[in-house]
Amino acid sequence: MKNNISRRNFLRLSALGTSALILPSAANALEAPLFAPASKKGSANDKINLGFIGLGQQAINLMNGFITIPDVRIVAGADIYDIKRDRFEQRVNKYYADNKIKNKYTTYIRYEELLARPDIDAVVIATPDHQHALMAIAACRAKKDIYLEKPLTFTIYEGQQLVKAVRENNIILQVGSMQRSSAEFIHAANVVREGRLGKVSLIKAYVGDGPKPYTLPKQEVPAGLDWDLWLGPLSEKFYYNHELNPLLDEKGRDECWGAWRWYQGMGGGFTTDWGAHMFDQAQWSIGKDGSGPTEILPPSCSPYDCLTYRYDNGIELAQMNFGHGQAVKVYGENGWIIVGRGKFLASSEEFMPNKVDEQKVYETNVPHYQSFIDSIKSRRDPSVPVEVGHSSCTMCTLGNIAYELDRPLQWNPIVQKFMNDVEANSKLHYEYRKPYSLD
Repeated sequence: MKNNISRRNFLRLSALGTSALILPSAANALEAPLFAPASKKGSANDKINLGFIGLGQQAINLMNGFITIPDVRIVAGADIYDIKRDRFEQRVNKYYADNKIKNKYTTYIRYEELLARPDIDAVVIATPDHQHALMAIAACRAKKDIYLEKPLTFTIYEGQQLVKAVRENNIILQVGSMQRSSAEFIHAANVVREGRLGKVSLIKAYVGDGPKPYTLPKQEVPAGLDWDLWLGPLSEKFYYNHELNPLLDEKGRDECWGAWRWYQGMGGGFTTDWGAHMFDQAQWSIGKDGSGPTEILPPSCSPYDCLTYRYDNGIELAQMNFGHGQAVKVYGENGWIIVGRGKFLASSEEFMPNKVDEQKVYETNVPHYQSFIDSIKSRRDPSVPVEVGHSSCTMCTLGNIAYELDRPLQWNPIVQKFMNDVEANSKLHYEYRKPYSLD
């Protein structure tokens, strides 16, 4: 049975919000999954064979979490840079050797070869954003379940197509929004959704600036990197600089986070990088999962002099720095709360949580990964399914379109189009470099 996401199900997700997703494994308690069960993994004793696509620093963090789950075996990895392939393989093999676990790991340059293996049950995709949709849709067609790093996709159209591919192929997809499995963020969402703050009027969510023009100097491509494959659907005008795919430092870590994320045409700046966490938290809290804002104002048109979103229930969300780093502050008629990583503040003790997660490596969030593995076996949606990732990613991208056009935008979150705005709708996607296509 195909299960295209209908308007009814889209609204159902929005209405459910965190009532279905508030706890790491709560989605598994729904009365029925959103799609027909698959048969490849039915026993709780089955091992899940994972392949990793993209083997940079974020993949290392993810591997450090997934590899500790007893039911998981990491059996393959793919990357277009030899130093990343070698590092990942060495660390996987060392873990299994140190723990006296038999495991055969194989490395690939092209991810298509990894997807072709029938013994691989699921893939973890941790590549630059512009590759997410192509790889995830290919994984859907190969019948592989997917853990996909945030933001879900690079463009809104890509997200729409990925939602279709996931549901048509009965795929489990977990978005890498790890905050949804952390105690302080779960508590914050509960406080708001349960009405303890009273009517919410304003949210401040600080993420940072949007993308900037690409200005890094052009450098010679190293011998071990396939730059053409790195570009994928992007234009060849984006020349190589080592900060886009960093070298390794003396400790074997990427010397910086891949700088592609900061540049227009390759990434979404802080809007998508941190917005996929903090804007996501805001929408989760006010029950707008699977939905979104109806008006987006750039700083020049905002009463707060910053990027501002307005919702059909009257709530405004302002992207502004309120002195607590990347965090969210929710104002209600009964008080306020502030939530950030390892941080929770409130206007009253009654809103405070019993626990705040203080993780040194925040990305190694095993409960979030366990939700994915549990969902593979149960064939029920994980804690952050594809529609939620798509609506949060859409919100971020809408902000960048407003920055670019520098005028108010009217958005319909049901049909997922701008209202009577041809120019804005032209920004929902870009022309892929041949021969790349989502078809």
